[in-house]
Amino acid sequence: MAERRRRVTKSMRANLIFPVARFHRKLQTQNTNGPRAWVGATASVHMAAVLEYLTSEVLELAGTACHDLKVQTIKPRHLALAVRDDEELDQLVNAIIPGGGVIPYVHEFIMKK
Repeated sequence: MAERRRRVTKSMRANLIFPVARFHRKLQTQNTNGPRAWVGATASVHMAAVLEYLTSEVLELAGTACHDLKVQTIKPRHLALAVRDDEELDQLVNAIIPGGGVIPYVHEFIMKK
């Protein structure tokens, strides 16, 4: 009997968790140059890798915020604190996170009492 070969996905080849093939399909269909525009093979790999890296970075910082507050579950508040505490992520994510609240700040004048 012939042995069945195990499928090797693009995500497996790139050693990524995010779905490279799905990004490739979306890049093709959402392109402004036409319904099935040509997209390079590495474009979707790079896009998946960058998004996976950013996601892991935000989740790591949010996990640290949860650990500092002695909480087990990551909530939007922890995501907002993680993004706003990191200077580069704060510039990149210039948006309001729903349910995130505001960054705690007390003016120096009030603290001098």
